[in-house]
Amino acid sequence: MLVLSRKVGERIHVGDNVVLEIRRIAGNRVTLALDAPRHVRILRGELETAAREFRPQPAECRPSTTSTTVAAPAPLLGHVATEPACRECLT
Repeated sequence: MLVLSRKVGERIHVGDNVVLEIRRIAGNRVTLALDAPRHVRILRGELETAAREFRPQPAECRPSTTSTTVAAPAPLLGHVATEPACRECLT
């Protein structure tokens, strides 16, 4: 883990397209600004833990009444088989 000291207004660049800027320091609170592309997932620590607990694991996914049908790879003869999958497993 890299630990850096920064003053208000200073920036940290992460990779080619993520910038972290220190906006304000008041007591034991630091306000940060993050600039990143939309596809980069950014979560506070406590939300990341909750998101991991909420996200269903593939072994837990079971077809339900709201299941959909996904086409399996077609064999050489052109027959298309289907297999049910839950919506959560598709994402």
